[in-house]
Amino acid sequence: MTKGKNKTMSLRILLVSDHYPPFIGGAHRQTQLLGRELHSRGHTVGVVTAWQSGLPPEEDDAGVQVYRLKEIRTLLPWLIHNRKQRHHPPYPDPITVWGLRRLINRFRPDIIHSYGWFTYSLAVALLGKEIPLLLSARDYGYTCATRTLVFRNEQPCAGPTPAKCLACATNFYGAPKGWLAVAGVGWGRLLLKRKVQSVHSISTYVQEMVHRDFLRSSAPESGERAIVEAVIPSFREDEHEDWRNADPQIKAYVEQLPKEAYILFVGALRRVKGVDHLLAAYERLVSPPPLVLIGTFEADSPRSFPPNVYVLPNFPHPAVMEAWERALFGVIPSLWPEPLGSVVYEGMSRGKALIGTKPGGHTDMISDGETGILVPQGDVDALAHAMQGLLDKPELRRRLGEAGRERAKQFTADVNVPRFEQLYQQLVNRSAGHAKEYKFLPLS
Repeated sequence: MTKGKNKTMSLRILLVSDHYPPFIGGAHRQTQLLGRELHSRGHTVGVVTAWQSGLPPEEDDAGVQVYRLKEIRTLLPWLIHNRKQRHHPPYPDPITVWGLRRLINRFRPDIIHSYGWFTYSLAVALLGKEIPLLLSARDYGYTCATRTLVFRNEQPCAGPTPAKCLACATNFYGAPKGWLAVAGVGWGRLLLKRKVQSVHSISTYVQEMVHRDFLRSSAPESGERAIVEAVIPSFREDEHEDWRNADPQIKAYVEQLPKEAYILFVGALRRVKGVDHLLAAYERLVSPPPLVLIGTFEADSPRSFPPNVYVLPNFPHPAVMEAWERALFGVIPSLWPEPLGSVVYEGMSRGKALIGTKPGGHTDMISDGETGILVPQGDVDALAHAMQGLLDKPELRRRLGEAGRERAKQFTADVNVPRFEQLYQQLVNRSAGHAKEYKFLPLS
């Protein structure tokens, strides 16, 4: 049934993303949620993503048509490092470009909304076409070859330079892959700035980095249109969604959780997510409850864990939300400047106090001491102190949790999908030459 809140005209919207469920990840899930919500509001929605073995090249996902396109690496499997998730390379893939051009001609979108390195192939596919292109900055991949904005796995990067990026990417990927990634991102940045009409950032911090590193030399020349900007956060399902019943196998996952209350971490078990620092801080706690880590294993994941730590990989989202219901509080100790962090507002929506880090997108959700606690990235002492404080002060946990629950209401579909609709409509009108003056969309 079409929701009645859509005050814009019905559009044909093509979403483009590196990945899509069933693969687990915040950006993957956001593409799915946005597509389904737009469809429920009366729009015709398609999603383009990377082809994956064992998945159909086309399928209907709750009214959203999903198209999976092949790449050169599909035909040359030895080029693929991770067969479960194949990130599109940071440069145009000729097979993908050809597939995109055919699909665009077939789908006839009014607007295209793209996220990730798939956008490089999309930008080439759009050459000669005047379809509005909205670029979503959900991480730092349009200017950072490692996508993390962390220099040599240590400090937040102060901005790209050729020598620094080559050294960092080579350390991250090895040579020559690191060199190719830097060259691709650098060339791709110039390409995107020619084709993109609008840049959407998921947090104020990401927008600051977009200004610093992507738009830094993009002042429009005479006769050129400026790039339209908007800050719209990621979002969760609205409260009326019956997420508990979304997976009939949820009980089997929930039974793996400790019987007593616990501290909860949700996210990829990577170094940049701060897992090593979390384990170090946990070992300093006095009489701690269990620590539960829900996430996916990566190449740099820890291989051993302290006693009373539960590691539960690959939980479906409904089981994650049930885990939040049973937790004492959550800890998201990222070492990189987290672009936003959907697990933060998901935990807050369950009335749980959250510990996050700064700088980064956590600051859009957590006001230190009011809606949660912020600690400096990489500071194990501060992290342990914050965790012990929440353990020792139940009233503090309750107060922060209730304030966080109110703040989380700003990160729902009902609040943010209409903002995307407004942005789409203004870009379509702008492309047609009859748009009113555009007003910047800030994060409320």
